[in-house]
Amino acid sequence: MSASNIKLKKVGLTIWLALPIILLILPADYFDHGAVVCPSKRYLDMECPGCGITRAIQHAIHFQFTESCSYNKGVIFILPMLAMVYIHVLGRILNKNWLSWMRKLY
Repeated sequence: MSASNIKLKKVGLTIWLALPIILLILPADYFDHGAVVCPSKRYLDMECPGCGITRAIQHAIHFQFTESCSYNKGVIFILPMLAMVYIHVLGRILNKNWLSWMRKLY
């Protein structure tokens, strides 16, 4: 492996490890206010199945499950799947075989 690939891998690992730490440092209500980015909500004034999932995940990782489910009940399924994908990608970066069965999915 070349030196540039090793540097790139270290940068990727640093960013991947920093992401959940940053989300935990941010307050649970950080994404509760602000502009609506969902095109369905913005232009059609209709909520799509994904509406509120960012807010729901942010509240769930701060252990506010009641409020999390009030934004989107799909967080019950999405958060564990995101955790598995996170662990799988981390394993791929570190050349480990964690959750190797997930390779069959792609």
